[in-house]
Amino acid sequence: MLRVDLNSDLGESFGAYKLGQDEKILDIVTSANIACGYHAGDYNIMDLTVKMAIEKGVGIGAHPGFPDILGFGRRTMQFDPKEIYNFIVYQIGALQAFAKINSATLNHVKPHGALYNMATKDRLIAEAIAEAVYDVDYNLILFGLAGGELIKAGKKRGLLTAQEVFADRSYQPDGTLTPRSRSNAMIKDPEEAAHRVIRMVKEGKVEAIDGSEINIQAETICVHGDENSALLFVERLKQVLQDNNIEIKKVGS
Repeated sequence: MLRVDLNSDLGESFGAYKLGQDEKILDIVTSANIACGYHAGDYNIMDLTVKMAIEKGVGIGAHPGFPDILGFGRRTMQFDPKEIYNFIVYQIGALQAFAKINSATLNHVKPHGALYNMATKDRLIAEAIAEAVYDVDYNLILFGLAGGELIKAGKKRGLLTAQEVFADRSYQPDGTLTPRSRSNAMIKDPEEAAHRVIRMVKEGKVEAIDGSEINIQAETICVHGDENSALLFVERLKQVLQDNNIEIKKVGS
């Protein structure tokens, strides 16, 4: 039987500002990528989200990003590899502490936003992230865009990796995600998204925006928790995966 992980970026509320429907989404997904306070989230939200993930049996992952609350971590920023290494260590460590006091452990790490996209293409950034993850805990699974530099860097460093595909994003012909600045970046129809995901899992292919076919490996599927349609998307995805006899299970289990 085919199997796949279903993940969502969560814990992205901040102070008095609420973002997403985390509690409901955690009833459906198998992995949660929890913001670590740099692009979103704070110490209260981190603690709450870890507790909810534990209660619902969902894999806990750190979701480190650029120090960019105002831009939600989606703006390109320039750091040298050592700085990237240090702020990845810092953010993983913060979430790791909340997991520990709740008698849990981290399962994975997935970079956020612009950092994720840059690490997909830039070998030095990817290697800095992989090195940081390995040094904090070499048992952590590194999530990265399927076929990208982050996956290569993780494998090279000796980490377990999970090749990630996106239910709600369109793809460029080179296998990268379409920038959010473009009108066709997001897939807004749950049925279209579900159809694309089934093809990625069962056939290893996805159609790019120019109509070309891309070979792709789907080990974990992401739905962005900050989108208004996130809950609808993830509910429909789960149903369609089950209808196609695809097991939904946490990476590493």
